[in-house]
Amino acid sequence: MTDVVVTGVGIFGPSGRGLEAAWAGALSGRTAAAVDDRLVAMGTPVTISCRVPEFDPDAELGRGAVRRLDRFTHLAVIAAREAIAHAGLSEEGEERITRVDADRTGVLMGSGIGGAETWAEEYPRYLDKGPGRVSPMFVPKMLSNTAAGTIAIRSGARGPNMTVNTACAAGASAIHLGRDLLRSGTADVVLAGGVEAGVTGLAVSAFAQMGALTKNPDPATASRPFDVARDGFVIGEGAAVLVLETAEHASARGATPLAVVAGAGASADAHHATAPPEDGGGARLAMQRALADAGLDASEIGHYNAHGTSTPLNDAAEGRALRAVFGDHADRIAVSSTKGVTGHTLGAAGAIEAIFSIQALRQQLIPPTANLAEQDPDIALDVVAGEPRQMALEAVMSTSMGFGGQNAALIFTPA
Repeated sequence: MTDVVVTGVGIFGPSGRGLEAAWAGALSGRTAAAVDDRLVAMGTPVTISCRVPEFDPDAELGRGAVRRLDRFTHLAVIAAREAIAHAGLSEEGEERITRVDADRTGVLMGSGIGGAETWAEEYPRYLDKGPGRVSPMFVPKMLSNTAAGTIAIRSGARGPNMTVNTACAAGASAIHLGRDLLRSGTADVVLAGGVEAGVTGLAVSAFAQMGALTKNPDPATASRPFDVARDGFVIGEGAAVLVLETAEHASARGATPLAVVAGAGASADAHHATAPPEDGGGARLAMQRALADAGLDASEIGHYNAHGTSTPLNDAAEGRALRAVFGDHADRIAVSSTKGVTGHTLGAAGAIEAIFSIQALRQQLIPPTANLAEQDPDIALDVVAGEPRQMALEAVMSTSMGFGGQNAALIFTPA
C-alpha cells in the first residue's frame, strides 16, 4: 500500500495564527474563549465564542476580499497559503504552486456550514430592502465549495477539487479522502483540511436553542471537556490545511515529511440526527477501521486527541467507545481534548486536531485538556490536564464526530 505523508501544514485558529503560535496556545492549556461583543450586541442567548486573532482581509488577500469572499474563505486561504509555503510547493513569498505539477495537485476542504456570515448579512437585506438589493456576490460567497475553489484559483492547483460536508467531522473526512486520492494515483499532492466561520447571531441562537452550547457565563471555564460540570460546547472558528503527498513523490522532490497518515476510518451511527448512541458504537467502528487500515494493534496507540466537545452526551459516549476499542490499554493512552482551548470549530475541528496530533507525535509532548477541574467519574480515562505531558509516542489517533452520526478517525505515525 502506498504511504501518504504530510509535508506541510497551515493553521489559523482560536489558539493562534500559524503552526508555532497555535501549538503554543494548545500547550498552554489557556482557553481562547471570550465574551464576544458582536454577540452581545445581537442579544443572543449565549455570548461566548472562540474567535481567531483579529486580521484585515483586504490587507491579507487583496482589496475587495471582504466584498467578494465570505469570512470562512478568508480563513481557508490564509491557512492554505501557510501550508503551501511550509511544504515548499511555491517559490519563497509566492502563493502560486510552481515546484510540483499544479495539474496533479488537488484541493479537498471540509466545511459544515460554509458562508454563514453571508447568509446572516444578506437575508435581512432581502427582507428590508427587497429582492433588487440582494448582492450579486451572494451565491459565490455563501457556497461551501468556494473555499476549495478559491484556494485553487489563487494557488493554481488544477487537480481534483472537492468539498466534504460531514458536519463536525468534515476536516478529518477531507484528510481521509485526500489520502485516498493519492493512493489511487489520481493526484500527486493534495491540500486537505477544514474551515468554519459560523459565529453568527443566527447560528449561535440555533445551537443555543437546541441545548448544544454551554450556559456557563464565565469564558475562562466554559469549555471543559470530560469535566463533571460540562454542559455544552463553546462555538469557535478557524481553518487548517495539510499538504499530503505520496512518500515516493515527497522523496523525489526532497521534501521532509512531518508524519505518515497511517490509517483512516469512517462510519455512521445510524442512530439520531444530533445525539450519539450511548455506547459510542459509531465512533468505535471508525476507530477500529482506522486501526485495521493502519495495520496496527490497539496497544500501539499512545495518544488520543479526542473529539471531546464538552457536551454531556458526546464526552460520555466517546469515553465508552474508547474503552470498547482499547480495553485495558485505554488506561495507558494519554487522552486530551484541545477543544478546552479552541472551543468547537465545527467543520474545521478535525483538521486543526490532526495538526495538533502530528505536533504531539513530533515533539513527544501531549497538550493538556483545559478546565478539567473534576473528571467525570463515568469517563474512566487517563485525561491529560494541567500541564503538557512528555511521553514516548509511536502512533497517535484523532477522532471526530459530526451531527447526522458521521464519524472519522485518523492515525498518524512518524515519517
